[in-house]
Amino acid sequence: MLKKVLLLSASAGAGHVRAAEAIEKAFKQLDDGKGTEVQHVDVLNYTNKLFRHLYSKAYIDLVNKMPEVPGWVYDKLDKPWKNERRRLALDKLNTRPFVKLLREYQPDLIVCTHFLPAEVVSWLKAKERLASRQVIIVTDFDVHAMWLVHHFERYFVALEEARVYLEALGIPAEKITVSGIPIDPVFAIRKDKQEMRARHGLASDRTTILLSAGGFGVGSVDALVNSLLPLQHRAQIVAICGRNEELKQRLTKLAARTKPDATVILKPFGYTNEMDELMTASDLVLGKPGGLTTSEALAKGLVFVIVNPIPGQEERNSDHLLEGAAAIRCNNLPALSYKLERLLSDPERFKSMQANALRMGRPNAAREIVEQLVH
Repeated sequence: MLKKVLLLSASAGAGHVRAAEAIEKAFKQLDDGKGTEVQHVDVLNYTNKLFRHLYSKAYIDLVNKMPEVPGWVYDKLDKPWKNERRRLALDKLNTRPFVKLLREYQPDLIVCTHFLPAEVVSWLKAKERLASRQVIIVTDFDVHAMWLVHHFERYFVALEEARVYLEALGIPAEKITVSGIPIDPVFAIRKDKQEMRARHGLASDRTTILLSAGGFGVGSVDALVNSLLPLQHRAQIVAICGRNEELKQRLTKLAARTKPDATVILKPFGYTNEMDELMTASDLVLGKPGGLTTSEALAKGLVFVIVNPIPGQEERNSDHLLEGAAAIRCNNLPALSYKLERLLSDPERFKSMQANALRMGRPNAAREIVEQLVH
């Protein structure tokens, strides 16, 4: 019986943390008073300041200003079993407080939603300094070489293709489960589209485009919104600004200048805990295909409109969406409204893509993972 479960994420982008929070929520729903202690730790809080800065803020700055650099690094490091010693030496040097936490807490089970802690835990298990079981949840559709470790009990992956790839690298088949990427269990709850539109002050009869604006660098959101204005279909843009208050104010001013009977209207939202409801209210999601956002959108049957994905993992996530005929991609903003217009003018194609998205979705991934872990 599990007494202590330690969930390990890293706040290098929000997806790894959200995946761990989804698992935490599923544990609480399934525990049934058994008293399992579940603790979620952001590993970067147990590293030195410089390492933490480089891993999170510097990475996000690069993504916004020079996306080709992290893309190049991603491809350069994707050599299975090649750079692990050098990487581990760097991780060991910078994660001593984290190692201390592990050795003091001694959990029964460790669940990693980021490769950084997985590597350190594997090293401690190899040295027999830690007896905890380790499972690894890959939070993108492809498995990058950085996720590969030697000492673990199970991998949970998004796709059958990822399972095939891991098996080809020598990971035993019985240690791989195709679960999908864990998202908040609330995404599995069926809700009525028109009800959600009414609840959030949205028009009932407009094509609804969810714009996950918070993930874009300052400035590009305005260009995105302006690229949507020539649409001939009656549409509303639900722009999620996250904690970017300046962006929300700017879009609110833009929305105020738009006539209520305009073909395209804009509805900005700040930080929200109701993304499942706003996705239910929507027909398409427009943005960058991070693993978690993509999985949430698929769970709600949304067609993905991919715009300038970050080279590396988002490029690869894009490939899977396009192969599954659940997305279109636009690399040049002036052509965005034209591409959307073509899609929306073909209701059969659009309906088929929505069905494909639902088929690819795994809304119960978090619950299914936890059910496996507790039995």
